[in-house]
Amino acid sequence: MSLMTAMRMVALSTLAVGWLAAAALLWRTAVPDVTVPQLDAATLFDARTLERNERYAYGHALLWALGLGAQLGALALLVRRRPEPRGPWALRGALVGALVYGVAWLADLPSDLAGHWWRRHHDVSELGYLGFLLGPWSTTLGELALAALAGAAVVAAGRLLARSAWLGLWAAFVALAAAYVLVYPSLLAPRLRPLEDRTLAAEIQSLAREAGLGETTVEVRKARERTRAVNAEAIGAGPTTRVILWDTLLEPEVGRGEIRFIAAHELAHVARDQLWKGLGWFALISLPCLWVLGRVVRLGDPRALPLAGLVLLLLQLATLPAANAITRRYEREADWEALRLTRDPAVAEASYRRFARTNLTDPDPPLLLHLLLDSHPSLVERIATARGTR
Repeated sequence: MSLMTAMRMVALSTLAVGWLAAAALLWRTAVPDVTVPQLDAATLFDARTLERNERYAYGHALLWALGLGAQLGALALLVRRRPEPRGPWALRGALVGALVYGVAWLADLPSDLAGHWWRRHHDVSELGYLGFLLGPWSTTLGELALAALAGAAVVAAGRLLARSAWLGLWAAFVALAAAYVLVYPSLLAPRLRPLEDRTLAAEIQSLAREAGLGETTVEVRKARERTRAVNAEAIGAGPTTRVILWDTLLEPEVGRGEIRFIAAHELAHVARDQLWKGLGWFALISLPCLWVLGRVVRLGDPRALPLAGLVLLLLQLATLPAANAITRRYEREADWEALRLTRDPAVAEASYRRFARTNLTDPDPPLLLHLLLDSHPSLVERIATARGTR
């Protein structure tokens, strides 16, 4: 064994140990070690709800699989075509990057439209098809611009850094992800309005102080036109924490305690630094993925960008179960923290039952779908958690 080979092995071993240590630290949560009851979905929900929600979930899973297959097939065809526009290499990289995004978007569009029909069919959304297509146009154009920028960046890294291009790309993508976390509140601000119910806003701000957070603003996001599902968000990347309630959550039939619990759950994500932990996981998971990309694709060649898109999509699919497992672990921690803040497990259970009624969440999905598609614990698990605190 040469000295250079030995040094590489030591470096790789050190990197692997550091990676595992960082993953172990990020995996830790503050969930108490308590026994929760074993519950059965059939005893918690009526047969009609279980059948309807299961059918709804199966339909979306099928459409997701069809959309994914269409994207893989379209990118595979694009790989065979090897598009090569003319011009400087940076321009060619940007054009092919935008082309890869456009092809994948168009391939997935029929499944997206079918998914919207499925939501309308189950009364989860009343939005028209034209509104569905044109509503997120600014987001689509922004993603197209990012794809063009990424294409130019991949080609630039390959030409300038050669074999180390994957590492340069990793650093750039992590930096961009961090920047997005910081600027996202500003991008979202124009779509929000202050919560008019000042008493409710004060109650949520009190929960934020109890969670150890500083100044908190409570705002409302217009969602009723697109969905009747209830939800909320919380952002804490800047000097203040921002709690965002969907206007569907403020309907008269939604209890005030449920609103407080759902807001407390979102506050828990901020209080437990889960946004930044998610960024840490992105850095960890993307590191080996980009190493694989650098070994499979000639990163300095614009004609190789379709293959890069195909490889990245396959890597995303391969890491999806692990990413969902991480997210479900953090969601469980947020549930426990919300229960601690509100001290009302009955209201928590009522909130979960509302998700089954309005969001049509499958209370107890099959294991494969749960591993591949669910970013939250099942409703049966969440109800068991609530009852375990009584």
